[in-house]
Amino acid sequence: MTEAKIPHPRHGLDEQLNAPVRLSLLALLAKVENAEFGTVRDALDVSDSVLSKQVTQLETAGYVHAAKGYVGKRPRTWLSATEVGRDALRRHLDALRAVVGGL
Repeated sequence: MTEAKIPHPRHGLDEQLNAPVRLSLLALLAKVENAEFGTVRDALDVSDSVLSKQVTQLETAGYVHAAKGYVGKRPRTWLSATEVGRDALRRHLDALRAVVGGL
């Protein structure tokens, strides 16, 4: 009889969240209902193009929602974490904790 092998906790890490900017983005959005694109850009200390690319990847994964609108005549984009994204972040953080163990 063979013993069932327990998979290493690294297998629980989410590929989408292995990128530091995407992890930071989702962690920031998980704390708020929504945030304006420029505020997020400044908080993460990235350029518009870097943030836009990372938002697109997380939107494709279903982790982030972007809503466009106007404040006066100025276009704005608001970002929010989806429930799928919040769950993915929780699982990813649990896996990170398991990987580092008692450190």
